[in-house]
Amino acid sequence: MTQTFPARVVSVGKNAAHVVLDREEHTRVADLKRATGKREMLAPGDRVQVRLLEDGRALVERVEPRSFTLQRRTVEGRAKTMATNVDTLITVTALADPPPRFLTLDQLLAFAELQDIGAMVVLTKPDLAEAEVTAAISELYRSLGYETLIVNPKSGENVEGLREAIERRHALLCGVSGVGKSSIFRALGGDAVVGDVSRHGLGRQTTTASRLFRMPEGFLIDSPGVAEFGLGAVAPEELVEGFREMRPLVAKCRFTDCRHLQEPDCAVRAAVAAGEIAESRYDSYRRILSP
Repeated sequence: MTQTFPARVVSVGKNAAHVVLDREEHTRVADLKRATGKREMLAPGDRVQVRLLEDGRALVERVEPRSFTLQRRTVEGRAKTMATNVDTLITVTALADPPPRFLTLDQLLAFAELQDIGAMVVLTKPDLAEAEVTAAISELYRSLGYETLIVNPKSGENVEGLREAIERRHALLCGVSGVGKSSIFRALGGDAVVGDVSRHGLGRQTTTASRLFRMPEGFLIDSPGVAEFGLGAVAPEELVEGFREMRPLVAKCRFTDCRHLQEPDCAVRAAVAAGEIAESRYDSYRRILSP
């Protein structure tokens, strides 16, 4: 009987994936086609059983049952699996250089809300931002109930706090280019750099690589494709469920089908005008709804 080994999927291409065996720290390219010719459909985070080949590659023999599947809808309405077996999105936003992109942050948080998984806000580059700006942004998201950490991986500020916060989570690290995801990943101890797996299954080194850092009771995947987590076409009644501070106000609007854009007697817009909802959050809501 052929021996197989448990592994975790890090990134996936058309015919191959990168996996990390439980007993190893480095990644291996794994063929997705078994001897039967059947191609396994995988996603980052999947647990698999692989057979090792003589050239150092692996062959996926079996995919273990998934505890959770993170999906988004395409423009055509089809479901696309983004990751599996994760329970938390770790959103990374730079306070400066590049400036904070609230639309991206709020869209990721709304995505997590609609997927019913946890979310954490990590703010980076505090040394480049005004203290007042840092305080205002962090207080906004803490007031919404999101665990919010200010982290400077270069100086080590709050790296251990982040490690403690995620040590038992199965998390996906999300953020646009230049916000410090790679620095965070390295500061935590992750160094298993892999290349993208192309549509033909060939790995190549790239700065947009997916990587996995394994902890005793959890793992962290560094995902390159933050744009892939866009909500796509979403109805107002669904999108508002992704904004915690807006949900309780919907029943107070005059119209049951209120989009919270220009309708009269809208409780959400009234809360924005009264300073009870941050203008940046409402602006994100509007831009997601009408891209």
